[in-house]
Amino acid sequence: MLIAQITDTHIGYDPTDPVELNRERLAHTLAALSALDRRPDILFATGDLADRGDRESYEVLRKAFAACPFPVWPCLGNHDLRAPFRAVFDQVPVEGGFVHYVLDQGPLRFIVLDTLEEGRHGGAFCAARAAWLRARLAEGRGRPTVIVLHHPPIETGIGWMTAMPDEPWVRRLAATLEGQDQVVGMMSGHIHRPIVSGWHGRPLIVCPSTAPQVALQLAPIDPDRPDGRPMIVADAPAYALHYWNGEGLVTHFDSAEPHRVVARYEAALQPMVRAMFGERAAAERPATACG
Repeated sequence: MLIAQITDTHIGYDPTDPVELNRERLAHTLAALSALDRRPDILFATGDLADRGDRESYEVLRKAFAACPFPVWPCLGNHDLRAPFRAVFDQVPVEGGFVHYVLDQGPLRFIVLDTLEEGRHGGAFCAARAAWLRARLAEGRGRPTVIVLHHPPIETGIGWMTAMPDEPWVRRLAATLEGQDQVVGMMSGHIHRPIVSGWHGRPLIVCPSTAPQVALQLAPIDPDRPDGRPMIVADAPAYALHYWNGEGLVTHFDSAEPHRVVARYEAALQPMVRAMFGERAAAERPATACG
């Protein structure tokens, strides 16, 4: 199974511009995903969908997602607003006022969380959401499950964007997932950078954004002393592809810009490819001696 992920589209950042940069970057990314030699089975858009949470931006997104040749499922980030989102994406399940839901897709079960607290930049995960997640996990024991959310519950080293391990919502999420061995991975956004980490014994993947990326600056930042460091950079729009190989998720990151090809699979490279497949076949045969 192939799962695509985009995040932090931030549509409506410049609402007066009909050819807004973030719209163009999203269009390039969706076009790249649609043109892949193996088309994704599903696409998750993991929050900060609209920069200002306005209905017009959600309408833009709904139209863009509807044109995709694969299903697209969203979750909410800190820039989103539930009421305008729900007015446009009325097919997305809502329970208890939160945009969280379960999808069974092929061999995997996806649980999409709502970590939004309107007016707050960081994540939120209250007792009501924890109770909902516990119930959904209990329903799916034994089925490989992926948690999809906007805010990664980790300290990333990028001080102005990161979560801290002692935040109440982080501790509550960790407690809710404790002992849930069916959870095979977590997919998130928010940081505008590709990050791979582990969290309480399971892989946690942070997808780069379609909007401009966050600069890789790991030196401590002082909120009282602007130091001129880069914060946002115009690197290419990007996405993640999560390949489920039957045992775990294998994640690839790529940009939506054209790549310069330096080699193609033509006759000159066929011997190398044949040799690689030959090695694999030999390794699968029973060994008769050490060497």
